[in-house]
Amino acid sequence: MRLIRGFPTADDCRGGYVSIGNFDGVHRGHQSMLNALTSRARSDGVPAIALTFDPHPIALLRPEATPPPLTSIEHRAELLGRYGVDVLIVLPTDRQLLALTAEEFFDSVVRGELHAKGLVEGPNFFFGRNRSGNITVLRSLCAVHGLSFDVVPPVTVDEQLVSSSVIRSLIESGDIGHAVRLLGHPYRIRGTVGRGAERGRTLGFPTANLFDVPTVAPANGVYAAIAHLASHRHAAAVHIGPNPTFGEAARKIEVHVLDFTGDLYGQALEIDFLDRVRDVQRFASVDELREQLSRDIAAVRTAVRVVG
Repeated sequence: MRLIRGFPTADDCRGGYVSIGNFDGVHRGHQSMLNALTSRARSDGVPAIALTFDPHPIALLRPEATPPPLTSIEHRAELLGRYGVDVLIVLPTDRQLLALTAEEFFDSVVRGELHAKGLVEGPNFFFGRNRSGNITVLRSLCAVHGLSFDVVPPVTVDEQLVSSSVIRSLIESGDIGHAVRLLGHPYRIRGTVGRGAERGRTLGFPTANLFDVPTVAPANGVYAAIAHLASHRHAAAVHIGPNPTFGEAARKIEVHVLDFTGDLYGQALEIDFLDRVRDVQRFASVDELREQLSRDIAAVRTAVRVVG
């Protein structure tokens, strides 16, 4: 997988099949489209190329309505590579790019810069100034210029249409298990470990406090997760929210990494959420809290073992 910011200059990053979109979350709907994209590319011996934009165009057009992202560009690239994409092109979003009509975007970007052999899109794809281009327009442009064009139908899971907005809503409500089923992979956040009250250490359950998380944080609760430390994976119990037992109202992300001893302060930490364990609770005593934490750890071990 090659991540390119701006237009590619190398020939091996052009002349392939292209999918354009935000790809936030790289969920099962995206994966279906990527399967069609990579099949086309492999059969012709050309690159499978994904094209996205940073920041999201809404950030310029309607900044107050900009949704928090599910994935960073770097994690998006990692996931896209996992599903067979050879090149991720990230175009800087600016007013000049957004001013292009659908026809101008197709001529200058799809044909002029990428030399695309064909396009693969979902049914709700829009492009060009004021979203004037749709699937019908794109099909016509491809036909006129001799490009192949495939439309991949939407995907449903558990009778739910898979989309980034639906997944974002599930995560924000704490329904991680459902969100993970729609994603087709764990939900990841990344942050920097900073100092907290260090109360967990005195309880026998030391935690890493996670700060500067740029993506959607799940609703308050306790979650089963996997922590990535260097090249190792550890089961982790994640507490998000206040700590009412000790009268703390601040919302925090606290990660207890199982079977790990060491200093994580100042390090970047990636957490893959698997499922929700319970709500945030207030306990009558420290002993009652400690007993519940032991049950949480057992639930986390089971969840991680099931995932494998």
